[in-house]
Amino acid sequence: MDGGSGLNILYVDTLDAMHIPRSELRPVSSPFHGMILGTQVYPLGQIDLPIMFGDRANLRSKVLTFEVVDFPGSYHAILGRPCYTKFMAIPNYTYLKLKMPGPNSIIIVGSSFSHAYTCDHEHYELATAIINSAELPGLGNSSTLVVPDYNELTSSSAFHPIEETKVVGIDPTDSTKMVQIGAKLLAK
Repeated sequence: MDGGSGLNILYVDTLDAMHIPRSELRPVSSPFHGMILGTQVYPLGQIDLPIMFGDRANLRSKVLTFEVVDFPGSYHAILGRPCYTKFMAIPNYTYLKLKMPGPNSIIIVGSSFSHAYTCDHEHYELATAIINSAELPGLGNSSTLVVPDYNELTSSSAFHPIEETKVVGIDPTDSTKMVQIGAKLLAK
């Protein structure tokens, strides 16, 4: 559940596990932002999938559009505001419940706190690994930080920088302590 997301996200591993051919994807011409701070994501495409909540006695089904992304995730999919709107669902993040009206009664979907913690921890590790895979190769054996050109990342990478970046020293007494920031920030 991600009530802050304006998209429904489906990971390509999930698509493959469902045995849906990638030829079923519709092309997408624009990236989206917000998965990892400072990057934009180019999805492989979009796909419409039927989604069902409830059981045989109390079932709701709708077709949702998903952006299919080609990077690992700690979930199978992320349901955003389009899902909530279509199902008239209300998320409760405190209790990890998603409630929506059903034909016979309220449908409640939930998870455990331990499972949510595991997924959050995996998501953090994946995001860190993705960012580090772009930044760490430049470290090598040198005593200063060499920042790779993000435009030279492989075309298979789903993440790209939002704008040009520059390296700025954060400690005048130690030249190895550097940070990468947006090049278009105003000086303050």
